[in-house]
Amino acid sequence: MPGTYSQIYLQVVFSVNGRANLINPSWREELHQYIAGIIRSKSQKSIIVGGTADHVHAFFNLKPSLCPADLIRDIKCNSSKWINERGFVLGHFSWQEGYGVFSYAQSQVENVYNYIKNQEEHHKKKTFREEYLDFLKKFDVPYEDRFLFDWVE
Repeated sequence: MPGTYSQIYLQVVFSVNGRANLINPSWREELHQYIAGIIRSKSQKSIIVGGTADHVHAFFNLKPSLCPADLIRDIKCNSSKWINERGFVLGHFSWQEGYGVFSYAQSQVENVYNYIKNQEEHHKKKTFREEYLDFLKKFDVPYEDRFLFDWVE
């Protein structure tokens, strides 16, 4: 749309169904690249995709013409189909319902990038549950425990 200018940075966090450690290091980077490709295919700018065996962080620049929920639906749907078609896991792979999405300013882009890049190190000190609850508190997002992910510790 001519004359429309924006700078919207979003980080989305979502988890493997049942919080199972199914994202194997042997294909994890390929998954992250595939998710970045989904973001780019929707004419959005992928900044970084990362995560661990049980969850993913995707950080991207969103144009106002696309609803975040639509993009996240497409990421989860297409990536789970991709994993299943390649037979990376025994049985059926799926993402848990729901996600967290958080917005950032231009001045925070480098910090968020580095945070996602260092997920493996970060999770040696903090569980995914602790991380996720910290995001909700930091961004002052109201929530009910019963609607959060199924936690497996």
